[in-house]
This record gives sequence, structure tokens and C-alpha cells, in this order.
Amino acid sequence: MTILYSFRRCPYAMRARMALHTQGLSVELREVLLRDKPPSMLALSPKGTVPVLQTNAGQVIDESLDIMCWALPADSAWFALLPQGEQLQLAEAFDANFKTLLDSYKYYRQDSERPLEYYRDAGAECLQDFEQRLSAQPYLLGQAPQFLDLAVMPFVRQFAAVDRQWFDSQPQQRLRQWLDAWLVDPLFTGAMTKFPQWREGSSGEAWPPASGHANQ
Repeated sequence: MTILYSFRRCPYAMRARMALHTQGLSVELREVLLRDKPPSMLALSPKGTVPVLQTNAGQVIDESLDIMCWALPADSAWFALLPQGEQLQLAEAFDANFKTLLDSYKYYRQDSERPLEYYRDAGAECLQDFEQRLSAQPYLLGQAPQFLDLAVMPFVRQFAAVDRQWFDSQPQQRLRQWLDAWLVDPLFTGAMTKFPQWREGSSGEAWPPASGHANQ
């Protein structure tokens, strides 16, 4: 069986699980703690980050967007509104521009170069493009959810959660509505099933349940 090393609260792992979940792809899920990384995971991917996927054929994929592309066929409905390559470029650009600001905001340190509000406001500015897109359509690329929605949603969720009261008070109300809809979507809630920490030498969890997926 395909093995997925994951950490439930990591947004990179979230989007990989969501992509796998859409297809009902059965994996042996190994929930790890990043402060207690199992040797078997490090042997596959020495960089020590999640997610890490090992396929039945032994292929190791240790980048979340690559796992998503492995799970979602390029000719699937998840790329109906924009080809895979173009959506992947948008997701990569988002990661490059947003993640550092998100980390500086979420894990703010008193000795940071700039005040917390700088990172918060700069992050919100990065999300303005999404707000504009959503002003005319329910999803980022049109009338149906796409790869891009899955790729960025966990990071928007993490940003909003730092100070949800502040986030909800901002003018970006279409983005808030889009996020709130995803937070109760069975695709997301199913991907967020909580499992105990996996221990070396034990069996992982069979995931998702046979009926627990939502093909688009």
C-alpha cells in the first residue's frame, strides 16, 4: 500500500491529504510529530518535512504540490478551468510570496525586524488577488473548485486563525465566505481526521475509509 507520512496541523500535509481524499486513494497514513521524526521517514526524505509519500512502486514524493499532482490526473475536473502547469505555477508563486509572511505573523517574535502588524497586513495584501477573483465567482478560478483552491486553502485557514476576530473584520468578505465554506466541506473535514502518533514498526491507519471520498 502507498504510505503517507503526515502531520495533521501542517498546511502542506493538509493539501496533500485533500488531494488524495478527492480520489479516494487508499494509503497507509502515518501520523508523525515533527519534534519526533521517525527514522523510516528520514530514510526516505532526509530533509525531514511532511508530507512524504511512498508509492506502491517505491517512488518517494516529498513535496506537497508534487503529491497533489500525483493524486490528481492532469485531465481531471480539477484542471478543467486552467491547465495543470498554470495552476501549479500560481500555487508555487503563492507559496513563495505568502508563506514567509504567514510564518512571521503566526510565530511572531519580539526581536523580529518589523512589528507584527507589518507581517499581518502584508499577508492580507497578498490575499487581495483572491478577494478580487471571488468577487465574481464562488471559487478562485470559476464556478467549480480547482487544484488551486485545494493548494492555498490550508494556508489561508492558518492565516485567519492567528486572529480570527481581526480577519473577520476586514473588507475581504468574499475570501472569508470562501474559507468558511471550505472549513465545513466534507472534503476538508474528512482529510482532517485525527489519528494517534505513529510508532516505528507498527501499522499505520488505513485512510480514507472506503466511502470517505468526494470525487469531483
